[in-house]
Amino acid sequence: MKKWTPPSVLPLLLALVLVAGSAAAEMPAQSLSQGRVDVAIAELRDHLRAEPKDAEAYHLLCRAYYSLQKWDNAISAAQKAVAFEPGNSDYHLWLGRSYGEKAEHSSWFAAISLARKVRSEFETAVQLNARNVAAQSDLAEFYMEAPSFLGGGKDKARAQAQRLSTMDPGAAHWVKAALAERDHDLPVAESEYRAAIQASGNQAQYWLSLASFYSRRNRLDDMEEAVNRASTAEVNKSDVWVDAAEILYRAGRNFPTAIQFLRRYLDSNNTVADAPAFQAHYLLGAILEKQGDKQAAAGEYRAALAMAHEFSLAQQALVRVSR
Repeated sequence: MKKWTPPSVLPLLLALVLVAGSAAAEMPAQSLSQGRVDVAIAELRDHLRAEPKDAEAYHLLCRAYYSLQKWDNAISAAQKAVAFEPGNSDYHLWLGRSYGEKAEHSSWFAAISLARKVRSEFETAVQLNARNVAAQSDLAEFYMEAPSFLGGGKDKARAQAQRLSTMDPGAAHWVKAALAERDHDLPVAESEYRAAIQASGNQAQYWLSLASFYSRRNRLDDMEEAVNRASTAEVNKSDVWVDAAEILYRAGRNFPTAIQFLRRYLDSNNTVADAPAFQAHYLLGAILEKQGDKQAAAGEYRAALAMAHEFSLAQQALVRVSR
């Protein structure tokens, strides 16, 4: 008689481990998208104590610290993500972005060293995934802004625009517009910003790029018109409402509409990590403070700190309006 043996439990155990790992990654990602950065960091730290080589967890930790403007922490987390999964294009992209923000807040000498790291990470991100539009766009912007001794160059940026034209025509026109603006060829720049709108299928983000161009040129009526067009255009990402509000705020125009945009975003169930809810609360507080409503502003600053207690801008603002 054949001896009976129990079925192997290994496949079941492996499946359970995979499901558990997926759930562990989803929880902090959801917290980040909801703007609850304190919760996300706590969840990620707990997870990393059990899984200290989880590259995705370190990547999410980078995103959390990046949103708090803690550049050193973001760099450290991103370096670990890259070390554990060096073939991931997005991990290199976010390490490059973290280096870039650190460079913006460093001395000139330190910024030079950091800028070289930015270029290296962006170029690696593109090499790993030639269809990573965000990496292509960030690399093009670096080439536009960096001097030649740091590897910058407008010809390199134009080459990136050419590559982008086959995968994201809107992004390609945006690069061409930014190049023309830097060359002070304002008619061509405006034309290219409008071409980006058309090529993208009327996406709101490119209307906001045009609005930002008008704001820089002090064409504030045109800026408001472009923001209004964005509000009725195709919205692929809900963070456009925060971007639109910030454009109006920085220009000192139409605060009631900016407040409406922010409340629409915060009341939605579609907040995203690229525009953390705590930052939206802070911006709403800043607008209310500009209007003279310090009590309402304080409430928004407290709402921001309830989600991100180390967010220094909200800390400082709350002290200011509480005097």
